[in-house]
Amino acid sequence: MRTLICAALIAIGSTSVFASVDDEKAIKEIIAAIEYGWENGDGTPFRKYFLDFEGARYVESGGQNEGLDDLVTNHVEPEKDALEYLHLDFSDIEIHFEGGFAWAVADTRVKGKVRKNGHEFDKAGRQTFLFRLVEGEWKVVHTHSSSRDYRPKKHEH
Repeated sequence: MRTLICAALIAIGSTSVFASVDDEKAIKEIIAAIEYGWENGDGTPFRKYFLDFEGARYVESGGQNEGLDDLVTNHVEPEKDALEYLHLDFSDIEIHFEGGFAWAVADTRVKGKVRKNGHEFDKAGRQTFLFRLVEGEWKVVHTHSSSRDYRPKKHEH
């Protein structure tokens, strides 16, 4: 009897481990698509992976966009014309799950050059993504990023 109970618990645990691996992979793919969207001024990944709902807020270094359309049309897409280039890197992504809810925290590095005045920037910080499982798919419901001028660590050259 004890063997049967242990086997059942292992089977249940294995199923949730595989689900977590699939969920983690899906969330990392969404984050990569968002990175692509920012770098290319392409709102498509945002419209595909963000849950559009009344009250949605997306916060970046003290500013905010209210709603998905505001984020895409007033922030993501205009940057392709305003910036000569934009390179964004999300790294050291940590993902946590709680039922049908997940959150990811990542280190960020963003570099770019403003077309109008030639100003180049290099910033580093943190990004948080909040996700909700909707009809079997993970959707971004909130983001918050904060960055400051990049400062190399003492051991970096």
